[in-house]
Amino acid sequence: MNSIKSVPARVLSRRPGHSLEAEREQFDKTQAISISKAINNQEAPVKEKHARRIILGTHHEKGAFTFWSYAIGLPLPSSPILSWKFCHVLHKVLRDGHPNVLHDCQRYRSNIREIGDLWGHLHDRYGQLVSLYTKLLLAKISFHLKHPQFPAGLEVTDEVLEKAAGTDVNNIFQLTVEMFDYMDCELKLSESVFRQLNTAIAVSQMSSGQCRLAPLIQVIQDCSHLYHYTVKLMFKLHACLPADTLQGHRDRFHEQFHSLRNFFRRASDMLYFKRLIQIPRLPEGPPNFLRASALAEHIKPVVVIPEEAPEDEEPETLIEISTGPPAAEPVVVADLFGPTFGPPNGSVKDDRDLQIESLKREVEALRSELEKMKLEAQRYVAQLKGQVNALEAELEEQRKQKQKALVDNEQLRHELAQLRAAQQEGERSQGLLEEAERKASATELRYQKLKEKHSALINTHAELLRKNADTAKQLTVTQQSQEEVARVKEQLAFQVEQVRRESEMKLEEQSDQVEQLKRELQAKAGELRHVQEALSRTEQSGSELSSRLDALSAEKDALSGAMRQREADLLAAQSLARDQEAALSQERQRSSQEKQELQGRLAEKESQEQELRQRLLDQQFAVLCGAAAEAECVLQDAVSKLDDPLHLRCTSSPDYLVSRAQAALDTVSALEQGYAQYLTSPADASSLVAALARFSHLAADTIINGGATSHLAPTDPADRLIDSCRECGARALELMQQLQDRQGVARAQPGLVRDPLQGILQLGQELKPKSLDVRQEELGAMVDKEMAATSAAIEDAVRRMEDMMNQARHASSGVKLEVNERILSACTDLMKAIRLLVITSTSLQKEIVESGRGAATQQEFYAKNSRWTEGLISASKAVGWGATQLVYVAQGVR
Repeated sequence: MNSIKSVPARVLSRRPGHSLEAEREQFDKTQAISISKAINNQEAPVKEKHARRIILGTHHEKGAFTFWSYAIGLPLPSSPILSWKFCHVLHKVLRDGHPNVLHDCQRYRSNIREIGDLWGHLHDRYGQLVSLYTKLLLAKISFHLKHPQFPAGLEVTDEVLEKAAGTDVNNIFQLTVEMFDYMDCELKLSESVFRQLNTAIAVSQMSSGQCRLAPLIQVIQDCSHLYHYTVKLMFKLHACLPADTLQGHRDRFHEQFHSLRNFFRRASDMLYFKRLIQIPRLPEGPPNFLRASALAEHIKPVVVIPEEAPEDEEPETLIEISTGPPAAEPVVVADLFGPTFGPPNGSVKDDRDLQIESLKREVEALRSELEKMKLEAQRYVAQLKGQVNALEAELEEQRKQKQKALVDNEQLRHELAQLRAAQQEGERSQGLLEEAERKASATELRYQKLKEKHSALINTHAELLRKNADTAKQLTVTQQSQEEVARVKEQLAFQVEQVRRESEMKLEEQSDQVEQLKRELQAKAGELRHVQEALSRTEQSGSELSSRLDALSAEKDALSGAMRQREADLLAAQSLARDQEAALSQERQRSSQEKQELQGRLAEKESQEQELRQRLLDQQFAVLCGAAAEAECVLQDAVSKLDDPLHLRCTSSPDYLVSRAQAALDTVSALEQGYAQYLTSPADASSLVAALARFSHLAADTIINGGATSHLAPTDPADRLIDSCRECGARALELMQQLQDRQGVARAQPGLVRDPLQGILQLGQELKPKSLDVRQEELGAMVDKEMAATSAAIEDAVRRMEDMMNQARHASSGVKLEVNERILSACTDLMKAIRLLVITSTSLQKEIVESGRGAATQQEFYAKNSRWTEGLISASKAVGWGATQLVYVAQGVR
């Protein structure tokens, strides 16, 4: 009985408390609710309170593990609005979250890239924005991981910027280029958002417009810092390098400056941003980097976030409310066990339990007070930051005014010197003025004559202008009426679309409520049927039990006699069973010992086999990584040759490029087979390694020869060939990087490199000389035919020139005849020179053929020197065409 009565004490000792597991569960639940409320399908901006809780969660756990664990489960491919709001929340988490968030997000770069690629291929307005936003986030993660001196918020002092740039001009040059790329991603996103908004109406006050505009607050904060840093770095570069070298940097900075200034101006005009952020004003023109003193005129743009008013938030229920008794009343549990087992140890609660409960209540009170103090401290810090930023802005403004006063003083001195020089120049020009007056009197007479003619022209021109003004006025009225109709039509369409969306949302909510009520009604009806069936079965079983009770009493008497007989037999059997059981127990002990020994040996063998298998897999993967790394180096070297200035001297023929591309295409199938075999059996990577080695060298050879072939090709095919080579290199390098990652091996797609290789093969076939389709034995006949046709065209042109000269002599006289004779004689002389050139080239051609063909025939010589023959045919055609065009020109002039 004592052991039974001790059960309630053990049960009471397990009452719920605020352990680490409970706190972790509460934290996960809070984060899940905040993430689900911040990232949803509603076309409305993310609420600041939900984003703030997610950011505080990253500081609480010192990373973004919980955020990504829930974000991975979101159905991002199903809704572009959901993906857009996810990118917005991730941007805020990167900027304001714990520093470890960057490293946690690095592991999910592929997921972010997949979302951007998915929506970038779809023609959806939000989809295009999501594609640009993911590129911005990937660029942000890469930049801050490469340069850890810059936090994700991009707020550093000038000393940290100087330290990050260093003294090596190459590092400064590279850092400036990376910041330019960073700024390009920010500006492309802002331009796309503004391009989709209808600026003719107040879209910033609608939820759909605010959903698109909300992420631009973080973009404005990033751009203000990036602009300041690029200005500093550009002045530093101009102090180290000549101005001509940095012309490209200046052009790119000027383009970004005008885009950023336009972005800040448009954002400042919107009501949505005026209550959320104070946007700085950029100067009218970009800084003059060629003048070192212009750095003192630069003012750092300061973005000020106004202090937020406290939101009336309703407390969220983070614990599920059940209908049973609350967990904080352990007395109920004791009362349940009390009537049966009695009070444990003579009391319901001991002093230790009461003391623990009081301490827990005090801890909870202190924790709530600590949270309030933290929130109040954060508000104070934000307020002080705003004041500091405002003071810094005032200081920069005063510094600018001081610099402006110095510049104005310098300008006044310069103007005074100019005025003195102008006074001296005026004294010298006084003498010239008297001479000019004498000349003016002579020209006055000529001017009067011209004035009379000019007045007549003015009258004619005024009449024409009046007619043109009447026509333009009518056209302007018509265009204004058309524009007004189009504007009204667009506004009505927007209002109709807004009403339709609201009605659809209300209809969906009502349908969901009706479905829920139907399900509850069906559940209640089912429970009622079960209760009725149980009641009917209970009534039937009552009558059956009475009859069965009588029969059982009779059987009980008969069985009692049989039981006594069986008890006697059982005593005898029990004695025999004891003897057998003793023997069996000894045998069982011996067999169990042997079994345990055999199981231990078997487990040891299995562990050794598993270790050997794992070692084999690791060795095969290491071999694959080494081969992929070597292939990556080969491909990277080939891709770098496309931008190497020394490679411009290398040339290649389209025939050789086609052969290399075809050989590389043949290895893709072997690469796919080796990859499939490796996925089926990771213990054997020999076929994949061999395919990788052959593919990398053939693909690199194709890329290098593609670049060399483009050097002799026309501009358009050359550009397409270079782009195909770059695409082939990029896909091949991406495949090699995936094969070096143990998790990325399963996602690799070797077949993706087939398309760019086929593109290179097709371009190489297009670049082959078209005249090769002509059989070589026909080249000689074509040369003779073209030379004869050229001679005939020149003879005909000379004859037509002489006929035109004779007609001009009969039809004209005087000055016109003299002009026509000069023109036609010049054309005739030029045509005779062309005929003499053709005769000379024909004889020279025959001498070349006779000296070069040897014992071969003339047709065999032309077939052997096909390239020279093709050039000769082209030149002959050009000469004949030129002679014909010269005749047409002479006819037009005459």
